[in-house]
Amino acid sequence: IEIPMYNIEEMVCKTRDNPTWIHFGAGNIFKAFIAPLQNTLLNLNKVDTGIIVVETYDQEVIEKVYRPCDNLSLLALMNPDGSLKNSVIGSIAESLVGDQRDWERLNQIFETPSLQTASFTITEKGYSLTDASGNFLSEVIHDINHGPLQPKHTISKITSLAYRRYLKGELPLSFVSMDNCAKNGEALKKSIETVVRLWIENGFVESSFMDYLNNPHKVSFPWTMIDKITPRPSEKIQTALNQCGFESTEIICTAKKTYIAPFVNAEISQYLIIEDHFTNGRMPLELAGVLFTDRQTVERVEKMKVGACLNPLHTALAVFGSILGFQSIADEMKDPCLRKLVEKIGYDEGLPAVAHPLILDPKAFIKEVIDVRLPNPFIPDTPQRIATDTSQKIPARFGETIKTYFSDPQLDIDSLKYIPLVIAGWLRYLLGVNDDGEIMELSPDPMLSELKTFIAGIRYGNVDSVGDCLYPILSDEKLFGINLYTTSLGRKVEGYLKEMVRGKNAVKELLEKCL
Repeated sequence: IEIPMYNIEEMVCKTRDNPTWIHFGAGNIFKAFIAPLQNTLLNLNKVDTGIIVVETYDQEVIEKVYRPCDNLSLLALMNPDGSLKNSVIGSIAESLVGDQRDWERLNQIFETPSLQTASFTITEKGYSLTDASGNFLSEVIHDINHGPLQPKHTISKITSLAYRRYLKGELPLSFVSMDNCAKNGEALKKSIETVVRLWIENGFVESSFMDYLNNPHKVSFPWTMIDKITPRPSEKIQTALNQCGFESTEIICTAKKTYIAPFVNAEISQYLIIEDHFTNGRMPLELAGVLFTDRQTVERVEKMKVGACLNPLHTALAVFGSILGFQSIADEMKDPCLRKLVEKIGYDEGLPAVAHPLILDPKAFIKEVIDVRLPNPFIPDTPQRIATDTSQKIPARFGETIKTYFSDPQLDIDSLKYIPLVIAGWLRYLLGVNDDGEIMELSPDPMLSELKTFIAGIRYGNVDSVGDCLYPILSDEKLFGINLYTTSLGRKVEGYLKEMVRGKNAVKELLEKCL
């Protein structure tokens, strides 16, 4: 097990006095990717401060994993041959809960001139201020009416902290979203600006605060593309670590269903592309393999990955794997129909809709995904985990591609066959019945109750029950970029779903028929 080559206590002291990097979202992707980047720079003696991590959603992560282990973590990288590359990550200088208990410390950090970066892995839904109907969430309504003093929603908290930095003398800072969503920096900025605008209207903050946020010399919101498959902690990895003498391996499932441990397991492959726009300096992360470029290139890489080369493939495997009873993504890749499905979605339907980013080769990227990354039997990733929050992923993973086909005269939207097949598979998944006709548990999703209301009339084994139930879903431009019924896709999805609800093995038979 590799251990840090720097003095952790000195790093912690320097970070406490002069913080440079604060990160929101203490989950497994942070532990497996972001924290190790800074660990590399510390080992190279290129920086002398670490990262302060904040968890605003699930406080148990901090209380039960970070603090009991003095913020240390073990990273187990899983090679395709089954061997592990293990290293202790010591770059986390401080862990905080994003509520009133650590609120004073958070304000202190944001008032410090040395702070360069506030980054985020809070998932796509973390930026949403409204429910599926477009109404503000209850937490957001509270924050709108009470201002920046005791915010409840994560975005309101970030906005409040930014306001403290503004009051301290309009100190510069870069807010860096590292979440898997299109134009993530823009999404973060829009959410913050929404809160600010309402606070200005209600007299809680000055209008010049908005000017500060919109001054590109003071505040920036770089776009990024991040890619690393990071499953929840694996019992197999837990056993392997115990056998080599590492004992801090208790896997915890919090009350909010976060699976986390003092160790984190992940694949070797990783990509982080960042728009190089920082207003107060930045870490030399290029020395740790990060690629810095312009916004247009980041957008092209993000569309390549999220809309064609990885994420849509993951979602396809998630919904069909759950229905067909698979317990790992790697096992799904052994199924000839499912492997052919992701090849068709990626190479045939996804890639034609993306522009070549030049910084990475799309065909080489997707080849690595299909031939090396997804089939890796030692990546303990499950379709059930990937199926979490699918409604939030559909717009970026399929909606953007559909919109491109709809608007580009060089592309034929009516030729799409496999993307609508996956959309139908997702709707079939929402019935909560597997391909054997047995009840199956659905993964968490913020739109689950609403979606189930729409499809409540659909009955397993009754093709005619599909009827017009799907119209509210398939016509939703927020989900698919367009109303699918303005093209042939709406009826195509309906037709696929009718075949999939016929009865036992209907999903498997349709996949074999199509593939």
